[in-house]
Amino acid sequence: MLKEAGVVDAGGAGFVLLLDAALHVVDGEPIPEPDDVEHAVGPSPHRLAAAAHRSAAVDGTPDVSELRYEVMYLLRLDDERIDAFRERWAAIGDSIVVVGGGGLWNCHVHTDDVGAAIEVALDLDGRPSRIRVTDLAEEVAEEHARREAELAGSAEPPPFSGPSSSLPSVTCAVVAVASGVGLVELFGALGVQGVVTGGQTLNPSTAELLAAVEAVNSEQVVVLPNNRNIVPVAEQLAALTTKQVVVVPTTSMPEALAALVVYDPEADAGVNAAAMGPAATSVATGEVTQAVRATTLAVGPVDAGDWIGLVRGDGVVAVGSSAVEVSVTLLEQLVTPDREIVTVLTGADATAEQTASITAWLADQLPQVEVEVHHGGQPLYPYLFGVE
Repeated sequence: MLKEAGVVDAGGAGFVLLLDAALHVVDGEPIPEPDDVEHAVGPSPHRLAAAAHRSAAVDGTPDVSELRYEVMYLLRLDDERIDAFRERWAAIGDSIVVVGGGGLWNCHVHTDDVGAAIEVALDLDGRPSRIRVTDLAEEVAEEHARREAELAGSAEPPPFSGPSSSLPSVTCAVVAVASGVGLVELFGALGVQGVVTGGQTLNPSTAELLAAVEAVNSEQVVVLPNNRNIVPVAEQLAALTTKQVVVVPTTSMPEALAALVVYDPEADAGVNAAAMGPAATSVATGEVTQAVRATTLAVGPVDAGDWIGLVRGDGVVAVGSSAVEVSVTLLEQLVTPDREIVTVLTGADATAEQTASITAWLADQLPQVEVEVHHGGQPLYPYLFGVE
């Protein structure tokens, strides 16, 4: 429905923005800051902070986070102690992401005290492993130098968010397709080395995916397409590179997040794919978007501007006058008695009020489920839901 309605033309707004920026550069004027599209949903230990430390200020000075280091590791810790772990981390850092379950957690924090970030796990009788520490100041300086080189005409920007040279080599890397700054940050926190821009109506080319595969710091690569239309494109990669490439055919962002929870950078690609595939398919995925033309579907008539809810494999299952109304109907179908965790990915057009209404409904009607809210920043879809 969306493709027939020509949703891809919405990219014209981005083209206008690009031309405006170019005019500012030619005239020697500073580029104005963009409008704030981060829709806060309240304090959450799961939410990633914006990627300010990876940007450069208008005056050319690298914008470095006040917290110097990024610390990531896998943690074996009893589930009942994970809230205490998050609280201890919140006292020493920010950009905290702790995802997982069943005693195994993937952990990410920005902090000035690397030792304390690791000692918290030990104090709670946890076992951290595959510890990775990145100096964010060094990373920002490298990014700033790269951007200066591009502006000088000595380099072309890559079509993907590739790895920093400070990242260590891994046995198996992950390349994923995503659209939205929040999703890119979240994937990076979960160990993804290359993120290729793409998604609904914006499919990356084989060349873009191949460039990401060749650039990551590993000879074995798992690819997460995250869209049904991109799966066959990704499956061509193995024949185009000497690296071992395995495609886990994810068709949504929530599926990719579930797959990344069980990703092990020191296992080979085959072992990772064998674990990540079932993890992805165990997730029920729902999407909320807006109809752009009138039509009639199995659920009834749909008018242009109506909100619609889609379930992977079932198509449109809900129609309503508001994103919140459709989200509630969608969640009523997605959350079955055997499912315990609801992940909410808020899009570029989601509002804090809408998100608060959805999470309040979940707390009231489905108090048995754990709810995680992340800002994804994806276009077209103000809400993506993953239920597992």
